[in-house]
Amino acid sequence: MTVTLPSQKTGPVDTTGTGPVLDVVIPVYNEEADLEPCVRRLHEHLTAGFPYRFRITVADNASTDGTLRVAERLAREFAEVSVHHLPEKGRGRALHAVWSASDAAVLAYMDVDLSTDLAALSPLVAPLLSGHSDLAIGSRLARGARVVRGPKRELISRCYNLLLRGTLAAGFSDAQCGFKAIRADVARRLLPHVRDVGWFFDTELLVLAQRAGLRIHEVPVDWVDDPDSRVDLLATALADLKGIVRLTRAMTNGTVPLGELRAQLGRRPIGVLAPGVPTSLPKQLVRFAAIGVASTLAYLVLFLALRTGMGAQPANLVALAVTAVANTAANRRLTFGIRGAKGAGRHQFEGLIVFGLGLALTSGSLALLHGLTAPGPVLELSVLVLANLTATVLRFLLLRGWVFHPRRQTTQNTTDTRENHR
Repeated sequence: MTVTLPSQKTGPVDTTGTGPVLDVVIPVYNEEADLEPCVRRLHEHLTAGFPYRFRITVADNASTDGTLRVAERLAREFAEVSVHHLPEKGRGRALHAVWSASDAAVLAYMDVDLSTDLAALSPLVAPLLSGHSDLAIGSRLARGARVVRGPKRELISRCYNLLLRGTLAAGFSDAQCGFKAIRADVARRLLPHVRDVGWFFDTELLVLAQRAGLRIHEVPVDWVDDPDSRVDLLATALADLKGIVRLTRAMTNGTVPLGELRAQLGRRPIGVLAPGVPTSLPKQLVRFAAIGVASTLAYLVLFLALRTGMGAQPANLVALAVTAVANTAANRRLTFGIRGAKGAGRHQFEGLIVFGLGLALTSGSLALLHGLTAPGPVLELSVLVLANLTATVLRFLLLRGWVFHPRRQTTQNTTDTRENHR
């Protein structure tokens, strides 16, 4: 990827003032058991190894247990600990509130479970202090990271970041690791444009930063999964998908003033593709695959929701039809870069034909198998997997070579122009 360096350098942070240089926020909701050991470990680590003034801010997200009492007791014991109580939940809401009010030069946050080794904190903050970078993120997917977690979370994390690369052209490797830092002067410019108040806050902040031409520094981390994590993976995945759609639309229609942000921050864009304009086959494949993953997740959620009120076959048909329409619309805009309402009806009709061919291929393969033999579960599954892979390849080739072929779009535009001049 070609990178254009910022048009003006960011100076180093002034560490001679009276205020804190670093403010580390710990967002918590009902964490009375884990909060005290977390704060004590972090305070000890910063006292021993961070050479400048610091603050630890506990952001209590409307906890209903004794979390707030624990936080207030720690604030009385340590001069460097403060408490910010919010009446509503939401990690993004907490970070937005505390970072906006902080007087520190560098703002950071980490999860209360301390899944990330604190040894990465200094490498995270150092490039911000020096002026080399504007944001810094801990990454579990960068080369050199050492991660201990189950295959389910590993798969979800990698699929999510692949989806970000395909839909938003994200250049960072790990959007959701709970270990990030940002310069306060940069945060003051970006935060007013970050709308999400939940888990998508991190992704939205990073995408806007990248589009505004800011430099994002990645630190490979040692990370151990918390087996007692209370994160609702299904709800979080749905919220993230909605966030991706909203953010893509906002950047496409100009709701987010990226040009104004670049001017305010003194930056030029960092040579990434805008959403919806890939031209090469590899980039189209990446976006097609990412949209396919998102469509599959949406199909599963919709099927499970419909299955409680109707039979399996009707639920399957409705879920497939809805996600097929959404998949065609997403590929139209994001994979093949076609915008506007012109031709959308024809594209959807032809997309349903492509979907029908894929469905016929999978259903026909299964019917043929049962006509030839009485297959066991392993053979049946193997045939379905092979048929679905073939159908996916066929779908991409037909979308690229027929439905959204550039020559067809050019011909249509030429015809429309002639009609308008008659």
